[in-house]
Amino acid sequence: MNLKELHKRFSASEGVSKDSRDTRGKLYFALRGERFDGNDFALSALENGAVAAIIAADSTFATDPQYETERKEGRLIPVEDPLKTLQDLARFHRSRFRIPVIALTGTNGKTTTKELIRTALAAKYRVTATQGNLNNHIGVPLTLLTINQDTEIAVVEMGASAPGEIRLLASIALPTFGLITNVGTAHILGFGSFEGVKQTKGELYDYLQRTADTAFVNADNEHLAEMARMRPDLRVIHYGKRIQGARVAPASWEHPFLRLEFDHGRILETHLIGNYNADNVLGALAIATHFGVPEAKAWEALAAYQPSNNRSQLLKTEKNLLIVDAYNANPSSMAAALDSFESIAYPNKGVILGDMRELGNVSEQEHRKLIERLQTMTLEKVWLVGTEFQAQQSAWTQENNTDKIRFYEDIQALKEDLHQACPEGMTWLIKGSNSIGLQKIVEDL
Repeated sequence: MNLKELHKRFSASEGVSKDSRDTRGKLYFALRGERFDGNDFALSALENGAVAAIIAADSTFATDPQYETERKEGRLIPVEDPLKTLQDLARFHRSRFRIPVIALTGTNGKTTTKELIRTALAAKYRVTATQGNLNNHIGVPLTLLTINQDTEIAVVEMGASAPGEIRLLASIALPTFGLITNVGTAHILGFGSFEGVKQTKGELYDYLQRTADTAFVNADNEHLAEMARMRPDLRVIHYGKRIQGARVAPASWEHPFLRLEFDHGRILETHLIGNYNADNVLGALAIATHFGVPEAKAWEALAAYQPSNNRSQLLKTEKNLLIVDAYNANPSSMAAALDSFESIAYPNKGVILGDMRELGNVSEQEHRKLIERLQTMTLEKVWLVGTEFQAQQSAWTQENNTDKIRFYEDIQALKEDLHQACPEGMTWLIKGSNSIGLQKIVEDL
């Protein structure tokens, strides 16, 4: 079956699925992973109502005579590579729409920025955007296949953990605009170095330069500004505090959320925690302005936006005030979070931090640097969770103060401590890599 015929089948269906349990009226793509083979569930997918199952030509079902009828009727569709077929279908589908497609990548803040852009644009347009953080070689095609006749603008988040991945995703999404939130030291294990991070994220700029399309570039970020200058044919729209005449207003107990003061005297008060979110808000405003969203509507939408999924959330419990940013962590995002936390005049401050994963051979160095930074801060309590932090326990120079500084092997050990005696009246910053599971302690605090 060629791509055009497959797209006709897709257009007549209820969408696509890679989960054999959720296939009624959909095309099922049998994808392979490290611990599973979607081909093993192809027949289950058909039994659950899939209109067809796209399977690997080397799978059992593709060659078993017992299923010849299914193949003849087009319910089992053997292809060389179901994943590549999914990506090709997504590219073909996206190419049928003459709409702006905004691609978004970066080390930190991708999902929050994507939600802010979606929110601001939705004040005027019908927007299709990445759901959650489905931003990889599977998630991007799934997002593109949700574009429909009602879509006026699409916002597509792109993640990467190795060189070449942004190049691939851009070749599938065919973006007409792009934004890199920042570049920092995350996933060094895959990129090899900070220069490797810049090169990989810069693949989005490379694509836009090649297609004569436009990048939104934060002029305040020296790395991004330099990356743009290195591509002299790249079309650029600059944004940032200086260009947009914005300043971050001091946060306090009375005003804990991010507020931006503009030269014209107005203040945009958000429901986001952390000064580092200022660039994300300004990027969304710049995009909204470019696409003609009335300023008042964009401001109203951004002021009403509520973060979720453990990203820059402020939670007041019966016992404590929690700043929960526990979805991801790397040296640059951790530094930004601590800078912001230190600048806020909150009482009884403490941090609960989890390991920063995927740092490769710089992990020991970065965790030690973080401990050294924590020792310069005025904190009532410092609780560190994970084996990477435990390995650096000797770097903490304060002695005989186990109540202030504690090291835990894992989240379960911390939860057991909290069950014994949960501190009250504290303001906690909770941040760590998602795999540490710090979100599980919110209910205990």
